[in-house]
Formats: sequence, structure tokens, C-alpha cells
Amino acid sequence: MLINAKDLNYKVLNETLRKAADDCTVTECCGQRYIAAGMSGKSITVSGIPGNALGAYLNGATITVNANAQEAVGDTMNAGKIVVHGSIGDAAGYAMRGGKIFIKGNAGCRAGIHMKAYKEKKPVMVIGGTAGSFLGEYQAGGVIVVLGLGAKGKEIAGFFPCTGMHGGKMFLRSDCSNIKFPSQVTARTAAEPDMEELKVYVSEYCSLFGYDIHKVLSSPFTVVTPDSKNPYRQMYVADF
Repeated sequence: MLINAKDLNYKVLNETLRKAADDCTVTECCGQRYIAAGMSGKSITVSGIPGNALGAYLNGATITVNANAQEAVGDTMNAGKIVVHGSIGDAAGYAMRGGKIFIKGNAGCRAGIHMKAYKEKKPVMVIGGTAGSFLGEYQAGGVIVVLGLGAKGKEIAGFFPCTGMHGGKMFLRSDCSNIKFPSQVTARTAAEPDMEELKVYVSEYCSLFGYDIHKVLSSPFTVVTPDSKNPYRQMYVADF
């Protein structure tokens, strides 16, 4: 189904998407919020720039954006996949608890904040460019990958990465020699088992955006995980 969003407000656009029986292509999108919020079982392609909370509470649908996206992409996402062929704003994947987000370009501040995992659900976010400050703030589960492609001398992550991190894992395509991590995490060079795990996420990213996986994986990676002595663990992380 083809939907021209030029003269539609966000409520009408989302109601149209919900009622559609088939997969949808949205054209001339310009800042409409909450696109595909809570949806499952369909594929949605967006041309233009969607507004805040794209795919919020997504529950199994696939969203492809052929441009940039604004703040809170995948807010509290439960399942499905979001692919952005551009860059995104702040707070992507806020409280994300399942599914995958792939960003070709850069992410703003607080990407992956409060990301978590539960039982078989393991959220994944792959950022192809760089990430802003407070990356993975209070991360409690899941995986964040930042590749730094096209960074051109810019640090792969901004200030205060992993602040309050108490679960999950982060992969950064850098030796991170100039990045200051908080005391409650451990940052180390990726070993062979780490690289095998990483290959799964990077392979999908490269297939989506046309990159050479061998070239991407040829650079050093840093793995960041919570320290086992982290005081946040007993407060926020339960063994299920």
C-alpha cells in the first residue's frame, strides 16, 4: 500500500498504517511522530524524515527509513527491526528490550540508554558511524556496536560512555585510548570469541548497507562489560 504523508498529521498517518492489510510504503514523510508504534506483522518503508519515537513499542514489524530519523528511534521496542539509511537523533533504543536497530550513519546522545534483556530477548543496536555522549547509559542488557565508519578523526563515542552500565555488552571499533570509561566497567581488547560473536551483528549490518565485512572487522575492537563488583548489579539485574 502506498501512503503519501505530505498532508497527513501523525494520528491520521498511523491510523492508516494500522488499518492497512498489506506492507506499506510511506512517501513525503516530514516529521510525523510515532510511526508504526506498537505494530507487528508488516513491513513499512519510509521515504523522507520520520519524527520522534519511530517504532516506539515495536512488536515485530520491520521499518526501513531511506533518510535520517529524529529522536527516540525504537523507544521501548520489544521485537522487530528498524533500518535507517542515514543518521538519527538522541535516545535511540531507550529501554529497548528486544529486536534490532541498524543505523548506517551516526547516533546522537544517550543511544541505548536503559537497554535491557529478558529471557530469550536480546536487543541489538548497530551504529555505523559515531555515537554522542552517554552512550549505553544505565545499560542493563543487550548489545551495542559502534563501528566509527567515516569518522575522519572524530572519537567513536562522546563523553561519559557506559555511565551506570550494569548489564549487556558494548563493542567499539577502536582501541579507545582516548576514551575515559567509568570505574564500574571493564574495557578490553576483543578476543577471538568476542570477534565471533561480533561477526554475527556486523555481517547483518554490512549486508544491509553494502559494506565489506572483512574490511570492517580488520580493525581493532574494544569490548566493554560491567565489572562484576558493580554496585548496580544487585539493584537492577535479576537472574531469570
